[in-house]
Amino acid sequence: MTKSHQPTSPSPRTLALRRWPTIALLVCAIATAPLAQAQDPASREASLNFVGADIESVIKAVGHYIGTTFIIDPRIKGTINLVSEKPVTKAQAFSLLTSALRLQGYTVVAGDGYTKVVPEADAKLQAGPTQAGASRGGDQIATQIFRLNYESANNLVAVLRPLISPNNTINANPGNNSLVITDYADNLRRLGKIIAALDSPATGDLDVIPIRNAIASDIAGMVNRLLETAGNVPGGDTGRVSLLADSRTNSVIVRAPSAARANLAKTLIAKLDQPTSVPGNVHVVHLKNAEATKLAQTLRAVITNDTSAPAQAQPTQNQQAQSPGGMTAQGGLSTPPSATPASTSLSSGGAGGFIQADSATNTLIITSSEAVYRNLRMVIDLLDVRRAQVYVESLIVEVSATKAAEFGIQWLGLSGNADSAYRVGAGTSFQAGTPNNLLSLAAGAAAGSASALPGAGLSIGIFRQINGKLGLGALAHALETDANANILSMPNLITLDNEEAKIIVGQNVPFITGQYTTAASGGAAGVNPFQTIERKDVGLSLRVRPQISEGGTVKMAIYQETSSVQDTANAAGIITSKRSIDTNVLVDDGQIIVLGGLIEDTVQDGAEKVRGLGDIPVIGNLFKYQNRKRVKTNLMVFLRPTVVRSNDQSVNLAADRYDLIRNVEQGSQPAQTALLPNMEAPVLPPLQNGQPNGGALLRSPPAAVERTSMPAAAPYPGLPSLNGAPGQPAGKTVN
Repeated sequence: MTKSHQPTSPSPRTLALRRWPTIALLVCAIATAPLAQAQDPASREASLNFVGADIESVIKAVGHYIGTTFIIDPRIKGTINLVSEKPVTKAQAFSLLTSALRLQGYTVVAGDGYTKVVPEADAKLQAGPTQAGASRGGDQIATQIFRLNYESANNLVAVLRPLISPNNTINANPGNNSLVITDYADNLRRLGKIIAALDSPATGDLDVIPIRNAIASDIAGMVNRLLETAGNVPGGDTGRVSLLADSRTNSVIVRAPSAARANLAKTLIAKLDQPTSVPGNVHVVHLKNAEATKLAQTLRAVITNDTSAPAQAQPTQNQQAQSPGGMTAQGGLSTPPSATPASTSLSSGGAGGFIQADSATNTLIITSSEAVYRNLRMVIDLLDVRRAQVYVESLIVEVSATKAAEFGIQWLGLSGNADSAYRVGAGTSFQAGTPNNLLSLAAGAAAGSASALPGAGLSIGIFRQINGKLGLGALAHALETDANANILSMPNLITLDNEEAKIIVGQNVPFITGQYTTAASGGAAGVNPFQTIERKDVGLSLRVRPQISEGGTVKMAIYQETSSVQDTANAAGIITSKRSIDTNVLVDDGQIIVLGGLIEDTVQDGAEKVRGLGDIPVIGNLFKYQNRKRVKTNLMVFLRPTVVRSNDQSVNLAADRYDLIRNVEQGSQPAQTALLPNMEAPVLPPLQNGQPNGGALLRSPPAAVERTSMPAAAPYPGLPSLNGAPGQPAGKTVN
């Protein structure tokens, strides 16, 4: 139970202490404590002299002196030394007590009208004072909130954690970028000064440096590469010098963590921004993302005000095949040589020049004045950017259920016996052309055919001898079928923005489009048949052309087709079924959209019966054959585009698909047995930072390394053998 001390009715001695605070504080409960000397009554101070005294008794005595109620934890045990060399005030006495308790591993927590004395490890769990401003000093536990303006709270936690006692806590709140620290009040004051010094802007004002002779984008890229090692310092991007080029003003914006690093960047820029030492006006621009041939065509149109070149229609594949001498650009599009001249004269303010594209190195060669070149470089920097990609996931789900039932009775009867020349017979026969037709079954049984058996289902028949052979006299057949199918297709593809992508999974089926015969030449008998065949893709196909808007939405032109071969025995040709969707949609990045669907429910009910007899209640079932069928089909097509703008997104996307197929591959590996040999099927290695762990994309399992060495195969005729080093034959070539 927690001990507490409450002031009781004052004794004459206590009244004397209160009336004359300058009289030495006497602690009668402590035998080892000597009496303190009397002080000047006007100073309102007292001297403390506790040597080897019980902690609880000292806390009570100080509580009497300063007029504070202490609640003491039962775990507070031991002795304490508290001696003041000169008289102290009440505030100083309380401070001395808290400091002495701290050395013993205890602390005080201020409450509402009282003070608790608890072990230091439990102080952070007590309801102590909480404040957002500057804290008061002393060796008592308090909680303070520090709101940061510039520095990240998570970064400061690692810096301040060693400065806080192990029993106390520091936590960061990323929501409002603040720190919550529970510690001794005097340490909180020290931490407040440290936080104020650290919570300052990482840099001063951004520096804008105009470039006089060079191109801003070239200078920014080169200086960034020179200073990129600064990104490895602790703190990540906060310790890195960043340079950004502004093409419009041809200037470089410098952001550095310190003035020294900013001056280093400025010095490098000043040394690089010098006039070229090579005379002339020929410039070579290396492109990073754009295609040199297409970009040169665009620039020519901009300079010469000729919009006909980039707006030319793209020829079809047949036109490509029929245009000999045409220049094939990337993407398989052929353009006549006259439409893409090797160079075009530039005319701007009387300054002429040329633009030439080198597709081999993907560079532009520009011959122009300095002013025209600067304008062109501004356009090139804006157009030569990384193009976004779109990863399209489509989901084609087809669920079908088929239920069928049939029930019928057929019978045949003949009069007379085996010696009768004439007989009278009657019977019913349904389901002509099927295995359950009674006449077909009876004829086959009479002929002794082993294949004359009823179809699937329950068949009950009556047999009789006809001319020494087994014949069928009656047949009752019942059948019920229930079939379900769940077909799931997931064609996925990735393509550049505003570029069409196509995926086809299926068969290339021949279709006869015409046929004729010709007489044999030379008067010989016979004819020569001739057929014309056209092949078409049958299966699953998906064509998508995405276009990304600035707002993050994706506009897509989509054509999706699902086809299959239904009948190949038709006299007119192959019959195919086809389901297709041709549409344009607008969808947000990462959202699922339904393209279309089909819900089909077909019910068929049929009955074959003998007219008149089949209509008789109950008895009419002996003269009927009934069937019923229901087919229900649900087909839905879903699509989800995901915009991939950075290399990290592309790596994460590829790693996700890679791990999926790798898990499927590992699950399909054959189990090791003692009877069958290990075929050492290749396995996919795990990925690490987007790269295969080990270098090779496909390798054999570890067991393959331990196999016994096989004799080297004989070299092929005409090829030399190699000794280790690739490309260097060890001997002469075999002729």
